[in-house]
Amino acid sequence: MTQVRSTTPGLFPVPDWAKDELANLKGRQKGGLVSGDESAEISDAYDRAREEVVGLQTDAGLDLVVEGQLRWDDMLTHPLAVADAVETRGIVRYFDNNNFYREPVVTGDLSATGDVATDLEATAELTDESLNAVLPGPYTLSQLATDEHYGDEAAFLSALADFLAAEAERFPEVETLFLLEPSLLESAPDDGADERASEAIDTVAGAAEADVVAHTYWESHRGDGGIDEKVYAHLMDADVDAVGFDFVANHEDNAYVISEYGAKDDIALGIVDGQNTLVEEPSEIAERVEWTLDNAHGVDFETAYATINTPTFYLPSGRFEQKLAALGAVERAEVTA
Repeated sequence: MTQVRSTTPGLFPVPDWAKDELANLKGRQKGGLVSGDESAEISDAYDRAREEVVGLQTDAGLDLVVEGQLRWDDMLTHPLAVADAVETRGIVRYFDNNNFYREPVVTGDLSATGDVATDLEATAELTDESLNAVLPGPYTLSQLATDEHYGDEAAFLSALADFLAAEAERFPEVETLFLLEPSLLESAPDDGADERASEAIDTVAGAAEADVVAHTYWESHRGDGGIDEKVYAHLMDADVDAVGFDFVANHEDNAYVISEYGAKDDIALGIVDGQNTLVEEPSEIAERVEWTLDNAHGVDFETAYATINTPTFYLPSGRFEQKLAALGAVERAEVTA
């Protein structure tokens, strides 16, 4: 029988009170964005906000708690944006939505900062629950960042993989690591690049002392919606414990790929909508879990991570909290798959 465990891909909305307090402390211009050397007052505000979102997850009954990534001004690029040998320049649209991030430009040899590890250590002090760490996947980071040092796409991707692996090596004890890879769908790698993307993910996974989930989300711009079959085949070669699928954006194509090409022993099921304010009922979430497991024909999973399909920074704080509560209740609803 498949064990269902609830968690999220992180990147939570900053609580409303913290937004106001941080706006007064930091300002709203580029000079006020997180760089890794914030003042004691700013750090204290983030610490209190982290304690709040950790408490929300614990109260909701989630099995795996994330740090929340409230300090990540630049969504997925934050670990790179605070690194040495990286300049942040103009504002760039984040995929095709109305969010923006500062373009991280790599100008020298990358080295780990331990920034994410420090936040995870602070989280571990706030809860007895198991932790789920979150990092951008190396392929997605290579698509969002700009290289002015390594010279070609393959070398840049390899350097980013080594950088993220070094970050993961500094982590405290975590049970899982979600590598967020929306670009595997949004800007799928071509022949050759798809294999390199898999190898880069493998590099990060090999450095993490945790179960690693390569989490894909959003729809492909190729037109058919699901993950490219060749990209998926190479992803299956990576030494990850699970692949994550966005069953909100596209459930039929994802179920087909799993049934046709198999899957890892574990799977992450993105079955709560991280961009829509409509709050799902726990019974509805349980039905979605059941549907995805029943329609993965010929595959018996050991663990299914029931999760929100995308990061949740899009959501108003109140709706976000309601979705957490509904997701945490999924195991108390009946899942018969």
